[in-house]
Amino acid sequence: MSDYYHSQTQLIREMQETKTLKLSVIIPCYNEVEFLEKIIERVRGVGLADEIVIVDDGSTDGTRDILKRLESDPDLKIIYHDHNQGKGAALVTGFRAATGDVLLIQDADLEYDPRDYPILLKPIEEGISPVVYGSRFLGGPRKAMNFWNMVANKMLTLITNILYNAILSDMETCYKVFRREVVQNMKIHARGFEFEPEFTAKVLKQGIRIYEVPISYNGREWKEGKKIKWTDAPIAVWTLIKYRFRD
Repeated sequence: MSDYYHSQTQLIREMQETKTLKLSVIIPCYNEVEFLEKIIERVRGVGLADEIVIVDDGSTDGTRDILKRLESDPDLKIIYHDHNQGKGAALVTGFRAATGDVLLIQDADLEYDPRDYPILLKPIEEGISPVVYGSRFLGGPRKAMNFWNMVANKMLTLITNILYNAILSDMETCYKVFRREVVQNMKIHARGFEFEPEFTAKVLKQGIRIYEVPISYNGREWKEGKKIKWTDAPIAVWTLIKYRFRD
């Protein structure tokens, strides 16, 4: 693992020198008082984000007190939902507020490591694809996830591949990175975790071939605050089917 992160450190230095596109990091958050400041620190530590857009989705655990204290930070753009609407709704708000050429979705916990930003950004910077997904199943270092969680992820990805003639390995990944124009005119109806299949479906229906890269993953347990539940899986399946046959 140390070799992996040594390599990432080298890539960060190179990307800092060669990056030409403005990067907006979008962080939707809901009741993340324990991790929010840590993830902001990690995003800043990579030195690649030109702006960090944080959308608080009606937190009630003290997260807002942290954000109020950070409002004067020049690299942060903080938006508050007056009540909890769901991850999809928070992301849509973040997309509208972002001004970057490239948008990167970052969860507010510590499951996904910002040191992977260079490998995520490189295919976009080089014009290989306008959309890049960070896959947890392509060989990067990871904490072993719950078995049934993995099965659900792989089943949803398989359904995506069958319906949309794709070869993705991780449709449900948080790390979705894309040029602004991909989402600019996209109508996203999802309010919760069904954002992942809806966004993926609409990208693939545009004829865009999503480029995947391996990332590290440090999954947390439900007792540690993980919010997605098994009940979100059938909603995701229905979302994939619905948008396969609907414009």
